[in-house]
Amino acid sequence: MWYPAVVTDEADVEPVTLPEAKKQVHAEYHTDDDAYLTSLISASRDHAERYTGTRIAEQIVTLKCDGFDDFCTVPEAPLQSVTVSYVDTAGATQTLADTVYELRADGLESAIVLKYGQTWPAIQSGSRISVVAVAGYEAVPSALKHALLLFISDAFEQREPAASGVRSTFDDLLSNFRR
Repeated sequence: MWYPAVVTDEADVEPVTLPEAKKQVHAEYHTDDDAYLTSLISASRDHAERYTGTRIAEQIVTLKCDGFDDFCTVPEAPLQSVTVSYVDTAGATQTLADTVYELRADGLESAIVLKYGQTWPAIQSGSRISVVAVAGYEAVPSALKHALLLFISDAFEQREPAASGVRSTFDDLLSNFRR
């Protein structure tokens, strides 16, 4: 069983830059709204990540599970790399050598599998396996970036709540990345 992921290192770089956001809302020639647009960039990514269940900007997350059999499906995506640690039967924390396993990440699906001829080590009863992962896109898909720009533009132009229940282009673009 996987437990909820914890972001241990927030994204350093947003998938949309301030100049891109300013161009989207036609505010390239002044700085009056820079702080507001910067907050909208972050809010758009956060909303899209929660909506899709997918990490968009590169960040480090820590996941915990009960056993190696949970590795057939990792509940975070997309993953770029992982480091696995566990508590051995003597009670010592060990980092599993990457010669034992490999990350198989294919878009929105990820798994950690044994390499040929390897076996999972024994773990202390009741302990949890920890996976520290670099999650998020190295290159954000254009549909995701466009959805973020639409969210920013809409929030910038309409600073009051919109009617609920209305499906938008934002929803349509993100639906293909939903997990």
